[in-house]
This record gives sequence, C-alpha cells and structure tokens, in this order.
Amino acid sequence: MAKQKGRSVIATNRKARHNYAILDTYEAGIALVGTEVKSLREGKASLADSFATVDDGEIWLRALHIPEYGSGSWTNHAPRRNRKLLMHRREIDNLIGKIRDGNLTLVPLSMYFNDGKVKVELALARGKQAHDKRQDIARRTAQREVAREIGRRVKGM
Repeated sequence: MAKQKGRSVIATNRKARHNYAILDTYEAGIALVGTEVKSLREGKASLADSFATVDDGEIWLRALHIPEYGSGSWTNHAPRRNRKLLMHRREIDNLIGKIRDGNLTLVPLSMYFNDGKVKVELALARGKQAHDKRQDIARRTAQREVAREIGRRVKGM
C-alpha cells in the first residue's frame, strides 16, 4: 500500500471554538493500537467531549471516542480509553507552566492524518462566559449582514 501524502481531516471539534477562547495551538502525535488506526481510516471518531490533561509530566487525551473496528476480533480496543499524546519535552514543560499559571485548559480541535500519521491539533484555551458567547454571535451576525449588503450593492439591487 502506498504511503498517504498531505493532510486529511478525520474529525473536528466544532463546539470547542464556541465554548473556548483559543489562545495557542499545538500539534501532537497520538499513541494508538492497530484497530484504532483502522477505525480512523474509515473516518470514525468523535472529539465532542474530549479534553487533554497533564499527569506526571505526560499529556493524556481523555474521552476521545474511536468506535471499535468492525472487522476486529478479540483484540479490538476499548472505544473511550485514555490515549497518550506525543510531544517534545520542551513543549510539554511549556504547556504545564501555562496551565498552572492561568485558568487554562487543553482542548483538541481536530484529528487528522498527516503523511499517514495520526495527529491531533490541541488548543490552549480559556473558557468563555455566556456573555462572551452572545457577543461572538452578535459580531458574526453583523458581519454576515454587512457581507450580504455589499453583495446586493455589487449586483445593483
């Protein structure tokens, strides 16, 4: 089988950008077993409730749902097991310092294949309050109205 080139997205966490203010993003590898990779190649994964934690100097991805592989046997994986994220020590130490200092969390934004390897895009994020979410919605609505009006003027309506 030929090696994949480029980037193909497996799953995205659409709620993350709504619920969190994204401060910085990082790319991390993920330690998986064979049936998990096969299930991901079928495009099955859910990042909806997942989050990352730091335990003993290691970063773990929790509550990520990768369904069992259909053609798997007794060697199939547990769908919601904790998975270790692979990052350089300097990056991990930097993240630990930032998480400890402020009220920040690590949230996965997307999972994708990059040249045949599974990668996770992690975001260093701060939770949004309800009024912040309303402001974002109002800002998006205003931008949509402006774009609509510009389109009307260009068309001569």
